[in-house]
Amino acid sequence: MSIRIAIPEPTSNDAAYNARSLPPYLAALQSVGAVPIVVPLHERQDRVARLLAGTQGVLLPGSGFDVDPERYGEARIPACGPSDAGRTAVDELLLQDAFNLHKPILAICHGVQTLNVWRNGSLIQDLETVLATKVNHRPGRDVTNAHPIQIATGTRLANAAGNILGAECNSSHHQAIGRVGDNLQVTAISPKDGVIEAVELDSPDHFVMGVQWHPERTFTVSPLSRALFAAFVVAAEAWRPRPAEASVATI
Repeated sequence: MSIRIAIPEPTSNDAAYNARSLPPYLAALQSVGAVPIVVPLHERQDRVARLLAGTQGVLLPGSGFDVDPERYGEARIPACGPSDAGRTAVDELLLQDAFNLHKPILAICHGVQTLNVWRNGSLIQDLETVLATKVNHRPGRDVTNAHPIQIATGTRLANAAGNILGAECNSSHHQAIGRVGDNLQVTAISPKDGVIEAVELDSPDHFVMGVQWHPERTFTVSPLSRALFAAFVVAAEAWRPRPAEASVATI
């Protein structure tokens, strides 16, 4: 059986961004044996639900937009960019479906920020403004090794990475996780400034992993990037639907 992974369009109103950013996600999934199912952001909820019914996992990609700070109870600062209501609505449908049925989730950049907020966490709206960090977290799409990350031992991320204690990642974000969401644990940080670079769900039987960097962009050159996608698809391959009476919302 083909492993089908639901992935929303990155944005609802920037076709050029979608055309540039979506193909690397699709290629990475295909390279590890999965079939990407792109979820349009302008479909009705019932049609999205039908698409999700045939999938075994959810990948939340990056986006050119920011998460609306009203969702985590903060006023927008000038450095915070606009949000994308269409992407937000579909992300929430995908997250609810995945948590109800324990489908594996891989969340990347904007995706991990959305995951964290959905789990009642918050974000740093702009790293330079709020944190005054000296680490350049958005050096450009073509920079493969932007800064080091420190991976926590004994985590899914460490296991996927072969328990690498130190690694380099690419980076393309100006926001980051602030208050960590419910039942999420920090699995990697940027050691030079403490910025959270990865989280995962504290659950032995539900694969939920989020990274702040972009493994889809370095899939062909980075063993760590390939390991993340491979671990995600292995989890999706092992996933089985939960009994109907167990399929209830977690939050």
